[in-house]
Amino acid sequence: MIKLLSKWFIKGSENIENPVVRAAYGTLCGVVGICFNLILFTIKLIAGQLSRSIAITADAFNNLSDAGSSIVTLLGFKIAEQKPDPDHPFGHGRYEYISGLVVSLIILVMGFELLKTSIEKIITQQAPEGSPLVFIILGISILIKCYMAFYNHKYSKKINSTAMKATAFDSLSDSVSTFAVLISLLVYTLFKVNIDAYAGLLVSLFILVTGYKSAKETISPLLGQPPSEELVKKIEHIVMSYEGILGIHDLIVHDYGPGRLVISLHAEVSASGNILELHDVIDNAERQLKEELSCIAVIHMDPIVTDDESAVEAKSKVLDLLHEIDPVISMHDFRMVTGPTHTNLIFDIIVPFKYRMSDSELNAAICKSVSQIPGNYFAVVQIDKSYVM
Repeated sequence: MIKLLSKWFIKGSENIENPVVRAAYGTLCGVVGICFNLILFTIKLIAGQLSRSIAITADAFNNLSDAGSSIVTLLGFKIAEQKPDPDHPFGHGRYEYISGLVVSLIILVMGFELLKTSIEKIITQQAPEGSPLVFIILGISILIKCYMAFYNHKYSKKINSTAMKATAFDSLSDSVSTFAVLISLLVYTLFKVNIDAYAGLLVSLFILVTGYKSAKETISPLLGQPPSEELVKKIEHIVMSYEGILGIHDLIVHDYGPGRLVISLHAEVSASGNILELHDVIDNAERQLKEELSCIAVIHMDPIVTDDESAVEAKSKVLDLLHEIDPVISMHDFRMVTGPTHTNLIFDIIVPFKYRMSDSELNAAICKSVSQIPGNYFAVVQIDKSYVM
């Protein structure tokens, strides 16, 4: 259905990288979600009144809140689509993350309300009533919600949207909720065993867990999370495809919303190369990153010595020592400064966050290892953290 509607209403629907097309998908899915949820609210409310099931009635109002969630998602896409301005030079893309967080909070609120209602129902023990019409309505509701979960998940991956992913979580929790209500109603109709409130209790816990997971996924990009492994590989592939670039390090990706990335990195080049030619290479790499990843790219050029045999040999020995300490440690910006009494080996290393050794312990271990290399060497180490996975 969404695929068909996208062909009708979205011009150039295959060009997902286009921000306008991406926003159009978000708008379309949001409008379809509002329509579905209003339909579900109406038929479930009727089913709840007919069956006298508090779980079905609560589920109906949950669908009404889902319509509100779809409106929030829709507004998030619309606001995020606005162009950068003097107050927000990096655009408004993070509004989409905020809308996803709001949807997650709505899920949590509904889960808490259902939990409270279910506990009250356990105390009162009001029995539900089933009928063929109620079973049909609930069955239709489950199918619609499963479809909504499917298309929201599918298109959240297609356009990389945390807001739509939160909506997919919401739809999935609704389908499980309605299925539990259907089972409890069926059990009472066949065996006269009232598990309606207990089913509502279990569903409320499932919704709360789903809301928590959804909130966690939407908060992470707002706080600043590392780029995906796939994006890192794309960046490395593009930059390292240029002749003259020998390596990259200190890669940082700032996420200001889908399609609004700021990328900075250091590119290693030969210190003996032509500075103008190398600068041209760096410019071309930045331009390709911008075109292919729709980002702002800044590359710092790091000259490294490649034609000094003693420096190359010393670097190789230090790398071996670092790998003996821990293979996870990487090194860059290696320099060798020779003096009358000793030689300084100056370099940066990168270690993960929450590394097993403190910076001071690691620095001491490296300095001790380097001092044992024949030739009176001293290590001058800068310890950095990795900003990618």
